[in-house]
Amino acid sequence: MVSVSWIGPAVVALCVLITAFLVNRFAPKRRPHIRRLVWLAGLYVASVGTLWALRKLGALDGDSTAKTVAIVADWLGRFGIANVAVVLLFDVVLPRVRVEPPAIITDVVIFGAGVVTLFSALRTMGVEPANIAATSAVVTAVLAIGMQATLGNVIGGVALQLDNSIREGDWIQLENGRQGRVKEIRWRHTLIETRDFDVIVVPNATLLAGMFTILGMRDGKAAPHRMWVHFNVDFRYSPADVVGSVEASLRAAPIEGVAEDPPPNCICYDFARAENDSVARYSVRYFLTDLARDDPTSSLVRTRIFAALKRAGIPLAVPAAMRFIEEDDLERRERKKQAELEKRIDALSKVEILRPLTSNELVMIAEGLSYAPFAAGETITRQGAIAHFLYIVTRGAVEVRVRGAEGVETAVAKIEAPGFFGEMGLMTGEPRLATVVALSPVDCYRLDKGGFQKIVSQRPEVAADISAVLALRKVELQMARENCDAAAKEGRVAAARGELLGAIRKFFALEDTSQRRG
Repeated sequence: MVSVSWIGPAVVALCVLITAFLVNRFAPKRRPHIRRLVWLAGLYVASVGTLWALRKLGALDGDSTAKTVAIVADWLGRFGIANVAVVLLFDVVLPRVRVEPPAIITDVVIFGAGVVTLFSALRTMGVEPANIAATSAVVTAVLAIGMQATLGNVIGGVALQLDNSIREGDWIQLENGRQGRVKEIRWRHTLIETRDFDVIVVPNATLLAGMFTILGMRDGKAAPHRMWVHFNVDFRYSPADVVGSVEASLRAAPIEGVAEDPPPNCICYDFARAENDSVARYSVRYFLTDLARDDPTSSLVRTRIFAALKRAGIPLAVPAAMRFIEEDDLERRERKKQAELEKRIDALSKVEILRPLTSNELVMIAEGLSYAPFAAGETITRQGAIAHFLYIVTRGAVEVRVRGAEGVETAVAKIEAPGFFGEMGLMTGEPRLATVVALSPVDCYRLDKGGFQKIVSQRPEVAADISAVLALRKVELQMARENCDAAAKEGRVAAARGELLGAIRKFFALEDTSQRRG
């Protein structure tokens, strides 16, 4: 008579309960694996119950039905215990020691455990597994030939997980340009979820044989992915102004989804090549931290770009088909000329050394000024250079650098608009005492010696007034550097004024003029 024991089902049920508790406690994300254990335990109890019923009905030891049910029950019991061990090992123990084997390894181990426990159960019941394997060899070979594609996909899935080419959660781009997040790697195919929440099913063999790009990965670690946002601005606006305005805005405050390191930057990408276009092409490069939100993040960046350009008074380029039509006549040209002249006079009025000049003399100088813009980083004038002109800064900031005996330049001052520099070169002709570099896009007016010569020649006393201002400015700077007290200031100013007045008279040839008048 086939024997029946309820000890096995009780042990399996107890093991399943303990495993369920441990998984819920330490690995709640692995709860779906408990369902397999519950099903196996249920089938095991059902098979044992069936065997018990057959015994009650008088089934003999040689009864084939009872023997088959006994083999199934024995196998389910062994296989259930093996599954409990696999779940405890791969879902509880290994994650606790920070070991995360590929999911397919778990499936391979369970499959192997199923085969081993089946053979063990057959041998226990007196059935030789070798005979069954030999009988089914031909059938297995036929199935293998007919399932080459499926086997290739299975092997591809195993290879992808074993060498960690891709992992669940990675963002990849396929050869056809489609992008998505790896949702799951199965035996036959890989599921890729797109940003539209569609799922692309890619056979593993195809994925393994083709080329794909893993987005946002550097040295095996997650990293932001570089994105581009393009826009156009008319040629009438300086690239330095456009780039500076956009970068300052993008870096002023964090943008959701945009990495702060590396920071976003703006470049002048190209100039229009079509004859009917008159735009410069710009691109903002930023690094995306959330690959699922590419379009919304690019929209935020475009909004920031638009606001930055608006503040700077720089409009985006209009379509090439539009034409600018404006009325131009003598009266309008005179108004523009007068507005520019007033702007120059306002700039001159803020230059300290020019305060002794009359309003008419300022107008005369203003008409001879030259407009001189500089981009950030450009050297405006260099130490030791001979340059007989004065710069008046109307926008931006410059840095004054002095080169020491060792040839190393040191920043000694910063001049912001409204400001000026180069007065000694204009008034005395001496070489530049420092190098001046633009810290930002800078707008300057340049006053040359020729524009000042006529005034000094007509009114030589201006030289004395200007020398007094220069002397005071020079002595104050020296005293600040030397940390001197104010007691010797008056004497120093008087001495410096005499030296500077002589240098100015010599530079502008005022002594010769005085002799001719005499």
